[in-house]
Amino acid sequence: MKFSSSLIEARLVKRYKRFLADVAFPDGMQETVYCPNPGSMQGLVAKGSKIWLQAAENPKAKLAFVWKLVEIEDGTLVCIDTQIANKIVFEALLLSKIPGLENYEKIRPEPKVEDGSRLDFLVDLKEQQSCFLEVKSITLSRTQGVAEFPDSVTQRGAKHLRILAKKRLEGFKAIQLYVVQRTDSCSVKIAKDIDKGYHEAFCNAKLSGVDILVFSSEITTGEIRLGSFRPSFI
Repeated sequence: MKFSSSLIEARLVKRYKRFLADVAFPDGMQETVYCPNPGSMQGLVAKGSKIWLQAAENPKAKLAFVWKLVEIEDGTLVCIDTQIANKIVFEALLLSKIPGLENYEKIRPEPKVEDGSRLDFLVDLKEQQSCFLEVKSITLSRTQGVAEFPDSVTQRGAKHLRILAKKRLEGFKAIQLYVVQRTDSCSVKIAKDIDKGYHEAFCNAKLSGVDILVFSSEITTGEIRLGSFRPSFI
């Protein structure tokens, strides 16, 4: 997925109210931008961090810029826009690059499942039961080379795992897919110390037959693509 316009370099002043950030441009001008990430963004919000912004695609947007990337001192790029994970997974689905879902007939984004809840995708497969697919974006890393999820308590994420487990027991295929949105990680783990409830839901989902897939991301300031397939957590 190519960014719709060239990214603009800035420095982070502060992130606040979850979805807002004040930034400083190289010419000294400061502006408030939209931060498309509801998590804690632990390790990614230090004052002075080099970040990359994109001009808002919606002409009616209240804020002119959207925060997309953090560039760590060693050059590592981290995509903080959680919706990009869904976009690059959708691209990969269309290109038959997700193991087990290559032989699809139809891909339905955001299917309703129960109690008004939605999962990310329902993939209708040829001569197989349909597959419910949920996508999560990973940005946290507290140990070199290890990415972790979640970065804050996520009751919604745990609920999605329980729904996937239920759908699997009903006879559907079910996949929880994690996208590592940083370029410096070679393994993945669940951050049990941050959210014990999510870890429990994750373990129960695996026992129920939910497939766990992990993909890396190929990130530049021009585009983001789904990278290589990693089959398991540590």
